[in-house]
Amino acid sequence: MPADLAVIGLGHLGLPLAQAAVAAGIETVGYDSGPATDSTLTAAEIRRMSAAGFRITTNPAELGRVRTAVICAPTQLGADRALDLSAVGEAGHTLAARLRPHTTVILESAAHPGVTEDYLLPILEAGSGLRAGRDFHLAYSPSRLDPGNRTHGIANTPKVIGGLTPACTESAHAFYARITEKVVRARGLREAETVQLLETNYRHVNIALMNEMAVLCHDIGVDLWDVIRCAETKPYGYQAFRPGPGVGGHGIPLDPTYLPHTTRTPGHPLRMVGLAQEINTRMPQYVIQRSATLLNEHGKSARGARVLLLGVTYKPDLADQEGSPAPEIASRLIDLGALISYHDPYISGWRVRDRPVPRAESLYEAAANADLTILLQHHRTYDLQGLAVKAQLLLDTRGASPPGAAHRL
Repeated sequence: MPADLAVIGLGHLGLPLAQAAVAAGIETVGYDSGPATDSTLTAAEIRRMSAAGFRITTNPAELGRVRTAVICAPTQLGADRALDLSAVGEAGHTLAARLRPHTTVILESAAHPGVTEDYLLPILEAGSGLRAGRDFHLAYSPSRLDPGNRTHGIANTPKVIGGLTPACTESAHAFYARITEKVVRARGLREAETVQLLETNYRHVNIALMNEMAVLCHDIGVDLWDVIRCAETKPYGYQAFRPGPGVGGHGIPLDPTYLPHTTRTPGHPLRMVGLAQEINTRMPQYVIQRSATLLNEHGKSARGARVLLLGVTYKPDLADQEGSPAPEIASRLIDLGALISYHDPYISGWRVRDRPVPRAESLYEAAANADLTILLQHHRTYDLQGLAVKAQLLLDTRGASPPGAAHRL
């Protein structure tokens, strides 16, 4: 049976989009060359989607029978900090071979300005023999998905769209208006792509500021968490961000230094983004430094110390580990000779350096036996007051414990 919508890529972007479309009554098929990888939807939720008509397929022929195709392929930074677009290219080639006239194609994958027009468009045109803007519609829409957010979802978060032509923009607008309350038209493709750039970099730069404030406040003996509590009462000119052991998630901070030559600017005006990334990537080492100092102050060495890591996901109350600082912190502790274990209610098995890390089954018993317990992620199931009583030493990197109950970042 043909569907109205094909979602290409069933990861952290694709499955929630498909869920929203199914909830809006849109006949939806999900295509992926591999298994669905989203860790925010439960098996029960996916079963409910299937009961409502959602189908998952690995047959690319299904893509030739839809009116709208949204590409949600994963993009990540490579070792050279350049954006890896290979999955987007693969999705584009697969779709192009089946693309029909009048189809609306939308890219939602994280991308730097120019990707839709300079990279995806030639793939679609060459593979289909059709011309974008004349034979089919092409648009970009930055994902604003916030996994685990119980207040803002796809339906009530404004959706930004920008098309190759005004007609492309209107076609994308007509699709998203079916699943979300408000659709905002950008002037064009590159404006919509740059929205993604601005929103992601804004987050990273502000978190970097708070991470620097965390180090400063610790050095001068100031309770940063109390400072934040007071500062966020200001009704204008301030938005609260919080420090942590590192920055995880699927949002990619893009420094123009690493963009393709055609999209660079002569002065690389976003140098602050590169600096923010440098600051944020230093935080795991800072956690190790604080940990070693705490152990030393209590007459213990990091070598041979039993260290319990609490919460190894990148975000609270989710199983998603994308970009979590926990593996690097664990690896650095191993280098110091520490004996590590972990506890996370969402992760039943965890490996670092391809070796399994022992999982604590009894949380309070494990905290009592550990020389140091480090809270890396504050899941709601964690009773920080109780853990602070049981633990020999507790380092709270999330500021979740009551004042005076633990050592806070």
